[in-house]
Amino acid sequence: MSILDIRDLTIRTADGRTLVDRLSLSIEPGQRLGLIGESGSGKSLTSLATLGLLPDGMTTSGSITLAGTQVIGARERNLRRVRGRDAAIVFQEPLTALDPLMRVGRQLAGPLARRHGLKGTELQHAVTAALEQVRLPDPQRISRAFPHEISGGQRQRVALAMALACDPRLLIADEPTTALDVTVQSELLTLLDTLVREREMAVLFVSHDLAVVAEIAERVLVLKDGRAVEEGTVAEIVSTPREPYTKALVDSARQLESALDPRNGR
Repeated sequence: MSILDIRDLTIRTADGRTLVDRLSLSIEPGQRLGLIGESGSGKSLTSLATLGLLPDGMTTSGSITLAGTQVIGARERNLRRVRGRDAAIVFQEPLTALDPLMRVGRQLAGPLARRHGLKGTELQHAVTAALEQVRLPDPQRISRAFPHEISGGQRQRVALAMALACDPRLLIADEPTTALDVTVQSELLTLLDTLVREREMAVLFVSHDLAVVAEIAERVLVLKDGRAVEEGTVAEIVSTPREPYTKALVDSARQLESALDPRNGR
C-alpha cells in the first residue's frame, strides 16, 4: 500500500486560476521521489497540499491519501494526527519555519514529548540526542540558543531534527538546500540521504535543481505549469529525457555542473 497516493489533484485560486492541474503520483514505503520544475510549476503547492497546509483562499479537488487518511476535506484535528506521525515537512527557509522567540531545545522538545511521552531528564537527553543525530556540534549550546544565534546550515539541521522527531514514514523536503551555500548544501544532502536510508523512510523531495534531486531521489516527476510532463527513474530522466522541457532542465544542470568544476579553470 502506498504511503502517499495523489489522484487528479487540482489546486485553484479564489479567482479560478488553476495552479496544479490533475496531478497524480504515488510513493511506496521507503521510496524516494523527486518533484522538479521551475518556479511556479506547482511543486511546492503540491507538497503543502499533501499535509493540508495550503494558504487560505485556495481550493482543491481530487484525492490525496496519506497513510490511509484522505487529506482533502479532512477536519483539522484529523490532520494534526497525521502531521509529524505519518509525514513531516522541512521547508526552504528554517528561519521562518522556527519560532524566533523560542530556544531551539524547547522547540524540539515539543514533538518529542508529544510523540514519545518524555518528560524531565529523559526529554532533555532526547533533545540532545536528536541534535547529535543531525551532526550538530556542541548540541547543548545549540539547544540553549535562539534560531537567529546559529547559522543557516545549523538552523536547517534543527528543522530536520524536528521533522524526524516523531519518526514519520514520509519526509517532505521542500527546497531544503536552496538558501544554503554550495558546501553546506552538499553536507546537508549527504546527511539527509544517510538518515532516510537508515530509517527506510519514504521521501518527497521538491526542487528546481535536477542535480540536487538526483542525489536523493530514485524516481523523478517533472512538473511544468502545474502539469506532470514526464516521470521516470533518475537515470532515464538524465540520459534519455523525452520532453523538450525535461531536456532543458537536464542541459541546465549539466551546464551548471560544468561551470562549477574546478578543472574548467573557473
